[in-house]
Amino acid sequence: MDITTLIGIAGAGIVLFAFIKVQLRHWTPETWHFDFFNFLGSALLVVYGYLLSSWPFVILNLVWAAFSLKDLVRRNN
Repeated sequence: MDITTLIGIAGAGIVLFAFIKVQLRHWTPETWHFDFFNFLGSALLVVYGYLLSSWPFVILNLVWAAFSLKDLVRRNN
């Protein structure tokens, strides 16, 4: 398995982990954990999409990462 695939698997796994935690009611979408894991996962998916030259995927995950980061910064201020 190449590094590009590992980056994609890690990013998708992290985003799915956050989604599952919310669905199981362990977290709420308002927790910093949720935003942090969404930011981390989507940032890895940006790298993955860039390495594959998949620009729609890059744009989608850039927006996802930006909103997650915005919520993290707002929560810490």
